[in-house]
This record gives sequence, structure tokens and C-alpha cells, in this order.
Amino acid sequence: MCSASFHIAGLLEKMASSDKDFRFMATNDLMMELQKDSIKLDEDSEKKVVKMLLKLLEDKNGEVQNLAVKCLGPLVGKVKEYQVETIVDTLCTNMLSDKEQLRDISSIGLKTVISELPPAATGSTMTANVCKKITAQLTGAIGKQEDISVQLEALDILSDMLSRLGGTLYSFHSSILSCLLPQLTSPRLAVRKRAIVALGHLVLTCSGNIFSELTEHLLAELKKNESTSTTRTYIQCIAGISRQAGHRIGEHLEKIIPLIVQYCNVEDDELREYCFQAFESFVRRCPKEIDPHIPSVMGLCLKYITFDPNYNYDNEEEEEERMETENGEDEEQESDDEYSDDDDISWKVRRAAAKCLEAIVSSRHDLLQDFYKTLSPVLISRFKEREENVKADIFSAYIALLKQTLPTQSWRHASDASGKDDVPLTMLQNQVPNIVKALHKQLKEKSIKSRQGCFSLLTELANVLPGCLADHIPALVPGIVFSLADKSSSSNMRIDTLSFLHVLLCNHQPEVFHPHIKSLLPPVVACIGDSFYKITSEALLVTQQLVKVIRPLGKSCTFDAKPYVKDLFPGTLKRLKAADIDQEVKERAISCMGQIIYNLGDHLSTDLQPTLKIFLERLKNEITRLTTVKALTLIASSPLKIDLRPILGDGFPILASFLRKNQRALKLSTLTALDILVKNYSDSLKPAMIESVLMELPALISENDMHVSQVAIAFLTTLAKVYPSCISKISGSILTEILQLVHSPLLQGGALNAIIDFFQALVLTKTAAMGCSELMKQLTAPIYSSGSAGASVTLHKQAYYSVAKCVAALSSACPKEAPGILNQFIQDVKSPKSSSAVKVLAFLSLAEMGRTMNLSAQKELKTVILEAFTSPSEEVKSAASYALGNISVGNLKEYLPFMLKEIGSQPKRQYLLLHSLKEVISSSPADGLKPYVEDIWALLFKHCECTEEGTRNVVAECLGKLTLVNPSELLPRLKKQLSSGSPHARSTVVTAVKFTIADQPQPIDALLKSCIGDFLKTLEDSDLNVRRVALAMFNSAAHNKPSLIRELLNAVLPSLYSETKVRRELIREVEMGPFKHTVDDGLDVRKAAFECMYTLLESCLDRLDIYEYLNHVEDGLKDHYDIRMLTFIMLARLSTLCPNAVLQRLERLIEPLRATCSTKVKAGSVKQEFEKQDELKRSAMRAVAALLTIPEVEKSPAMAEFSSQIRSNPEMASLFESIQKDSASLPATESMDMS
Repeated sequence: MCSASFHIAGLLEKMASSDKDFRFMATNDLMMELQKDSIKLDEDSEKKVVKMLLKLLEDKNGEVQNLAVKCLGPLVGKVKEYQVETIVDTLCTNMLSDKEQLRDISSIGLKTVISELPPAATGSTMTANVCKKITAQLTGAIGKQEDISVQLEALDILSDMLSRLGGTLYSFHSSILSCLLPQLTSPRLAVRKRAIVALGHLVLTCSGNIFSELTEHLLAELKKNESTSTTRTYIQCIAGISRQAGHRIGEHLEKIIPLIVQYCNVEDDELREYCFQAFESFVRRCPKEIDPHIPSVMGLCLKYITFDPNYNYDNEEEEEERMETENGEDEEQESDDEYSDDDDISWKVRRAAAKCLEAIVSSRHDLLQDFYKTLSPVLISRFKEREENVKADIFSAYIALLKQTLPTQSWRHASDASGKDDVPLTMLQNQVPNIVKALHKQLKEKSIKSRQGCFSLLTELANVLPGCLADHIPALVPGIVFSLADKSSSSNMRIDTLSFLHVLLCNHQPEVFHPHIKSLLPPVVACIGDSFYKITSEALLVTQQLVKVIRPLGKSCTFDAKPYVKDLFPGTLKRLKAADIDQEVKERAISCMGQIIYNLGDHLSTDLQPTLKIFLERLKNEITRLTTVKALTLIASSPLKIDLRPILGDGFPILASFLRKNQRALKLSTLTALDILVKNYSDSLKPAMIESVLMELPALISENDMHVSQVAIAFLTTLAKVYPSCISKISGSILTEILQLVHSPLLQGGALNAIIDFFQALVLTKTAAMGCSELMKQLTAPIYSSGSAGASVTLHKQAYYSVAKCVAALSSACPKEAPGILNQFIQDVKSPKSSSAVKVLAFLSLAEMGRTMNLSAQKELKTVILEAFTSPSEEVKSAASYALGNISVGNLKEYLPFMLKEIGSQPKRQYLLLHSLKEVISSSPADGLKPYVEDIWALLFKHCECTEEGTRNVVAECLGKLTLVNPSELLPRLKKQLSSGSPHARSTVVTAVKFTIADQPQPIDALLKSCIGDFLKTLEDSDLNVRRVALAMFNSAAHNKPSLIRELLNAVLPSLYSETKVRRELIREVEMGPFKHTVDDGLDVRKAAFECMYTLLESCLDRLDIYEYLNHVEDGLKDHYDIRMLTFIMLARLSTLCPNAVLQRLERLIEPLRATCSTKVKAGSVKQEFEKQDELKRSAMRAVAALLTIPEVEKSPAMAEFSSQIRSNPEMASLFESIQKDSASLPATESMDMS
């Protein structure tokens, strides 16, 4: 401790030296000392250091002054509060000094001190006291000061303080306001500008009253309209406030907008520009409140976007001819002496109007049709704008319009694209000729900026409406060629042109380009030879597409490609050979050459083999091997039957070695390549080559990577068909792996089907080593052995299904063996010695076989199955019920009536029999079921009021799937049942409707759409359970087929939202021994309602009033554990989907998050309670992390305070860091699957 003080005393002595170098070095050393965390100063040292540094601020030497100011920052955190106040007082007094240099250095000092003050959230009173001191001095300085530069500095510092510590200055807000408002009329524009900035920071944290006072003042002044210059300032100020705190200005818009509209008509261009800037910020910041004014704002924008009083566009046509002969600018000058172009600022108005239009277009998807009627033609007519900057903004407004029109590409909407979305596309289609007419001349203009604008607009257009430019290719090609070949084109210009050409080639039919290949090809090939790698890379991409266009394989084509090969091939070959080029160029050269060989290989004659040899070289290189494998796959699949024999000998072992590599994409691509090679080049492969590959395969088949296993097994199937002899050699090791996979709980879907195909192919190869019965033995061995005492292996339920499917596949591949297999299983089931595992397998196998074969010859089956229904083992029961259902599918006539009779007469076995019936309905073809529909329907309705919920759910699923058999008749019947008195029956009917909704298009969709509204009325049912299943049905519709409910949302949402409220009457107390336990019966319904809300975010966001929606999310954040978990995920999703709305509500959303993050669990709680709280905190933190990704979120004081609280609390900070690490490793935002 003492040594530090002693050291500092020495420094202070040197700091007082008369030698400036000593002073400089000592100050520098002091700086180093202060930056150490360990340093502690006693009171005396504090005093001396502060006094010395303040003295050095007035030092004669500038460098010493600068260092002294820098020392103030670290000093603030090291000294007591009253010392900081001394520093601040001195600095404020110096600010008013006559010496300019001292003033400057003091203002820097104040800024440094402010930036180092600890945030108010840490609980220190110092910040508040110091800020109050500074504020009082500053407001004085701003108000009284004659000297402009002091005023400017003071305003600057005030802005700094408000933006960082606005909340702390709460008590000063009104005095700050009264000090800033007069500055808006200051004679100096710079003062006004800074005052506006300071007000912008003030409105972020001030109270509602002060905000109203400010807006009232601005409105009153605007109404007075004393001079145009102050009016401009007030409008700028309103725009500034709206940009900073748009959510607060919303309620005053009613009064503000008429005034600004009125000022648009004043003859003052700057004023108009500010008016449009204000409109733009309203549109972006208060989308809800500006809604009624959109038509008038849009009208003004459209009027002023053409506002160019000093230029006549009509005689442009003649002018163009004249311009070419001489420089037109001189004669303009002569004819119009008194007015120079520099005075003309009307372009600013046009630019502001274009930006405002862009804001409207981007935020109002619902007005698309109006935009195409009114806005699109005006924008197109303005493409001729003479001012480059304005033209760029007009282009970007039109591009925003095109982006809004882009049909939503998602699996949800693909299945139900209703006709409504096509209207804007048709309107756009009709305007394409005008767009091309307006742009195609500009493609040859000198200005690079406007050409780039044209190309980016055309690129967007070709993406939104593929094929729309087909008739206009002749108009566009000269412009493309010009931009590629023009010497003055910048490299970005060429890259943009090439990428447009690529989009154009991809989105249009090949035939439309054939007349232009002659002119298009040379410039593109020239770009392949360009020295800049990005151009080369784009050009190779375009060339690859051009090759497909020149000779589209797979359709007859009269165009002769041969003459162009000599242009295409050498340029690409040169890039393919080069070893010292950019990675991307290497890869694209390989892909492009692959495409050339695929489409034009027969025209390459002697060049083909040397080129293939280069591919072989590229295979050996780690960087290019993956791309080369893909190119070889393409070449091998070419219908031209390219001769690959020369490289197969060397290539096959290399490919085999890739299967050992640790790169997954490489393994998958290599397997695909080998598969194609074996299929198409079987006669050129030698057994040794194939064996080298086979050695590598067992290692690839494992449950750790199902997809790789699936591709490997599919390749084996190909081999078994093409080279049966090879397979027999290795079947041992590969079969062990495959059988292990069959017994894995993870096997399903594609991989399982691949195995089944392989087994069938294997049995058909007729190799002696592996007959059908042998395979059967190996498949079922683990299950038969599990019954014996010593068996350690117990298989997962899924494995039984997999084995059963394989057994059924084998028996269908060897029809001779099938009867024996069947009998074996029936004996297994009958034998009392069989373990339950064996019985389960036997039933499942019978089920899989029965589905495709008619088993009615087996007389004892029915009795055997019914007996199994009384088995003590649940697994055996459910397997037997599954078997009965599937066997019935194979022979409805025999089994269905029997099953219906049993359901009627056996109340104890109902549940199992209904499950069998469900299998029948799900798996049988509709025509087969038709004769039985009436009987089944009547039977099901007998059971729909069953008290057992499990049974009701099965009945509902049967009803729903049965309705799909004959929707036009059965759906109305379901609807009639809605009026039934029993709540159980109603809930069954609603659940049945849920099972009629699927994500693929179905014949029932149109009928459902017309009557789903009636089913959704059950959301208001008096019975709690009916409401819950109605919500589940609504959720399913919103998830799988949003088009069913989109139009009904206005009617349904109020009922949905009312279900998110906590109902006191549903909460009851239950006594459990000495403890009282509260049970909330409404929890499930609320949970279902919030799940629906989440689903609507994904599928119907454009139909939601997001502010109303956020009110309910806000309630959910304070609800029960389960619901809070859900709403945290919703909040994270909302912050990416509609960040502006979330920003407006930030204060109210943060409180519950903060409460969750800072709860403590009681010390004696059970372990589950700790885990629950932990999970809740993690989820809340994820929501916080998502909120922090919103742009401009840091401007919100509540958020800034919360994030500083997180940083200062070690527990929260470490949690937050781990969340950020997790999200960095996740590829996409986490979303919740509610299907």
C-alpha cells in the first residue's frame, strides 16, 4: 500500500517539474499506475493526484494536456465521490473560460468522465450526484452563453450524458427540456441540429408528461409558422424524435400529420424534403398509427417523386440525337443564364419521396394490389430520372416492391397457394414490357451507377417472375454485352452483369437464348480470362449455365452447338489447368468443365482424354477433391455415354480411399459417384476394383450416421444387382453391420427401406452362401435368444417393427418359403413356452405379411389373436391389435365384419379392437372401405361419448380418417354432431376434424374451408375440455394448412386470446396430508392457446395485429412455468420477425425477464425445483440474447440497464455467455416444432 503511495508521490513531484519531458513521462507513468486494478489511493494521495491533473490541464504543452485528460478516465473509478465532484466542477468552470484551448480540453475531459461513470444499475449514488452537477452547469451554459462554440460543446456533452445515463437525470428532464427548446430557434443552424440530437436522446428516457409537453410545444410552434426556417427545424425535430422513440410519438400522429401535409405544399424544397423524411420515420416507427394516413402520404410521395420544375423531360427524344453530336451542357448554360443547376435542390425532394415510398412498400404487404395499380406505373415512368442519387433510390423502392411480391417459399404455403396471392404477380407480368422499355436504353449509358441499378432491378424481377423476360431477351442482350465488353466498366459492374445473366439463364427456357448465343458467348469467355478472380469465378458460373442452354439434353433441340465448343472449351481448360488460382475459381472451373463434358463430351474428340486426366489429378488434391467427385458423378450420368475407361483404373482406388476420410460430404458424394459408375460402367470395372471399395463399406454402416448408412446400403443393393458374385465374398462383415442396424432403436424411414431393398436383392442373387432361411435366422436370432435366461440383449420396441418389416420383405421375395414362415409364427404365438418378445415379433411379422398377402387360409388366426388380447403383457396386446388391423387390410371381406361384431360385443377389449380398426381405416384404399362406411360410422358414434379419454381419442382418429374416405357426405354429418348435448361427444367430433387436416393437398380441403368456421365456434364452448381440443385442432390447421383459417382469423382471434387469461375460478386447493397444494385446471387450455399463438407467428404473421398479440405474450411472461417457457421462445422469434413492434414494447417485456433471471430458489427446495428454475433462467436468457440482436435495442435505457445488470452479476453473466456460445454453434434460430 505504502509503496504505491510513495511511488505516486515521486511521480507527482516530477509532474511539477519545469521540464515538459519530465512532466510528460511522469503523467504517462501515472496513467499506467491508474490502469492497474490493484492500485488503492489514500485520501491525501487522491487529493494531490486530482489537484495535479487539473493543474496540468492548463499546461503550456499540448501533449501533456492530452495525457492529463486521458488520466481522468481511469481516475474516476479510483477516487472518492467528492473528488469526482471537484474534477467535474473545475472542468465545468473551465468550459466557460475565455481561452479556447482550455475550453476544448475541458469538454474532452467531461466526455471522458461521463463515459467512465459506473451505470446507474450498479447502485452507486456517485453517478447520479455527478450527473446532476454537470447538468445544472451545462443547462446554464447552453442558456446564457453568447459564445457559439461553448454552446455547441455543451450540447454535445449533454447529448452524450442523456444517451448514456438519461434515466439518472430524471429530476432534471424538465429543466433540460426548457433549456433545449429555445435553442431550436437559435440563429445558428449547427446549434439547432445539436439541440435536436439532444432532444432525441432525451425522449428515450423522459416521462410521458415531458414527452407530451415537448410534442405540444412543437405542434404549437408548427401551427404558428413564424418563419420557414424555424418550421424546417421543428419538422426535423419531430422526425428526429420519431426515429429515436417512434413508439411514443404514435399517439400524437393524429395532430402532427395534417400539419406536415399542409407544409408539403409550401414552395420550399428543403422544407418538403424534411416533411418526407418525417413521413418516412413515421411509417417505419409507428406502422399502426400511420395506417389511416397512408393514402394521403402515398399521394404526396407520388406527386413529388415527379417534381422537377426546372427540367423538361418531353423533348428528351430530340435532345438525345443532339447530345451525341456535341456536348449539350454548354448550350443549356447559354439559354438559361439567370438560373444555375447548383441552385436546384428539387432532387432532394424527389429523393426523400422515393425513400418514403420504399418505407411504405416494405412495411405494408397487404396493399400490394394497390401498389401495382398506382405506385408501380409512376415509379416505372421515373426510371428516366436525371439525378443519379435519386435514380438509385427509385430503383431501390421498386426492388422493395418486387421483394414484397416474391411468393413465400416455404413448405407450408407450397401446398395451399390460394389464387389470391397470384393477383399482384399477374399485374406485375403486365407491366414487364414497360419496365424493359424504360430500362433497356439505360443499359448502354455511360453512368456505371445507373447500369448497376438496372441490373439489380432486373435480377430481382427475374427471380420474382421466372420466365417473364423471355420476350424481351433481344432488348436486353446488347446491354449485357456492352457492360461486359466496355473498357470503362468497373469490375463490380461486370460482376453484377454476370450475376444477372446467370439468374436470367437459370429462370428462362433455353430456346429463347439460342438466337443470341453468338453475341453472348465471346464476352463471357473473355471474362473467364479476366485477371480479377471474382469476375472469373462469376463467368465460370455463367458458362456452366450457358452450356446447359446451348445443348439442353433431355429435349429435342435444333440448335447446333458444335461451332461454339471451340470458344467454350479452351478458356475453361486454361482455368482448370492453372494450379495457382483462387480456391473458388478452381472449384467452379472443375464444375464448369464437368458440365461441358456432360453436355458436349461427344464434340471434344481428342481433347476429352487429356481433360479427364486433369480431373484425376484434381481428385488427388485435398482442396479440390469434393468438387471433382461431384463433377465425375455428373459426367458418369451423362446420356452421351462418355468413355471413362482410361481413368477408372486409377480413379476407383482413390474414390475407395475417400470412404475412409472424416469428411461427411465427401463420403456421401463418393458413394453417389460409385453408385452411378457401377450402374453405367459395369462392363469396364474389374472385380479387384470393386473389392477395394467393398472393403471400406462395413465401417460406413452404423447407427451414428443414418444417412450415410442409407446411401451405403443403397450402393450395396446396386452392387448386388450388377455384380452378384462380389457380394457373396464380403457378405459376412457387411451383414453383421446391417443386422446391427436393423436391431437399432434409431432405424426408420429411408434407411429401413434401403435395408429392405438390399435384403430382397441379396436373396435374389441366388448365391449359395445366403439363402432366405439363413437370413431369417440371423434377423430373428436376438429375439428368440432373449427369452432364455442368459440373454443380456434386450431390444428396443422400434427394432421389433424393423425386423418384422424385413421378414415380410423376405417372405414376399421368396414366395416358396412364405407358408413355412407363417406357420412358424402362428406356432410361436400359440406355444405357451414362447416369451412375450417372441410373441410380439410374431404378431408384428404377421401384420406386415398380412397387409400384402391374403391370410384367410389360416383358420386359427382369429382365435389366436383374440386370445392374445387377454395376455398379461401390454406389448403383446398392442402387437396383436396391430396384427388384426393389418391382416384385415389384406382381406377386408373376411375380417372387417368380424372385427365390427367383436367391438360391439366385447366391451373389455374395445380399446384394442378400436386400435385395430384405426389401422384398417388408415391403411386401406378408399374404394375397399366404401361398402363398410355406414356400419363403421354407426359403431363409432356409439362410442364417442365414452368416459375414457384414450378410447375417445382413438374413436376420433377413426372418425377423422374415415371422413376422408367420402368427405362430401361425412363432413356435414360430423358438423351436425356439434350440437350434441354431451361435451364428450363434442370433443370427439372436434378432435376428429383435427385428423382430417394434413399438410399435403387433399380432396377434403375445399369442403373443410367452407365449414371449419363452425367447428372453430367450439372455442367458445362452455366445457373446458372441448375448448382445449378445439385449440389443438386450430393449432393443427394453422401449422399444416394455414389457408383454411387465414380468412377466419378476425373472428377467431378474440376467442383465442381470451383463453390465454388466467381464470381464478379454475384454481382449487387440494389437501395432501398436512400440505395444501394448488391445482390450476385451466393450465392445459392456456398452454394450448399459447401454442396456437406461436404457430400463427410462423404461418399467418401478416394477419395478426402484432401489438394486440404482444399484450397477451406479456401476460404469458408472468404466468405458470410451462407458459413462461413457451412465451420466452415466442419472444425470441418475435425479435427476428417484427423487431420494431418488440422495440416499442421493450420496457414492459423486460421486467418479467429480469424477474425470472434474478429469482432465487429457496435453500431447502427439492432437486427438481432447482432444475426447473435453471431451465427457466436459460430460456429467459435466450430471449434476452435474441432481443439484443435487434438493431438499435441498445438505445433503450431499460435494456441498457438490464444488460449492465447481467454483466455485473457473475451468475447471470456466465449463464449469458454460455447461451451465446450455444447460439453461435447452432446453425439457425431455435424454433419450436408444434406439429
